[in-house]
Amino acid sequence: MTVFVLDSSAVLRHHDDEAGAGRVEAIFETCARGSGTMRISAVQWGEVAAIQRKRFGEKEEKLILQRLMRTDLLIVPATAERAVHAAELRVDRKLPYADAFAIELAMDSPDHVLVTADFDFKAVADLAHIEFLPAK
Repeated sequence: MTVFVLDSSAVLRHHDDEAGAGRVEAIFETCARGSGTMRISAVQWGEVAAIQRKRFGEKEEKLILQRLMRTDLLIVPATAERAVHAAELRVDRKLPYADAFAIELAMDSPDHVLVTADFDFKAVADLAHIEFLPAK
């Protein structure tokens, strides 16, 4: 069964109904039917929260996060082990730290697919299966 690892850009594209939103919606539907699962790192989840708060304010941010929490999206904690591995990826592969958490989670298994609209991940495409959403 496919495990879809969403990064913040994928979640934001879905929320904003931008390029790739339909694909993310299809992933949500696939997982709701039990044909896959979705995950997001706690660090990427925090990015979604920060961006939504900055754009829409505290009240709307909380509503957006509550709606997402009603889906099958599992938030994976940033454990000490994951944090160190993400730090190594950050340094060795020159990734932003939050992005390192996304690729680190995608590297858990060959069944994991990172879904992103961030083309900076092309630099680490050799580490995990990555599905890129269309450019805007």
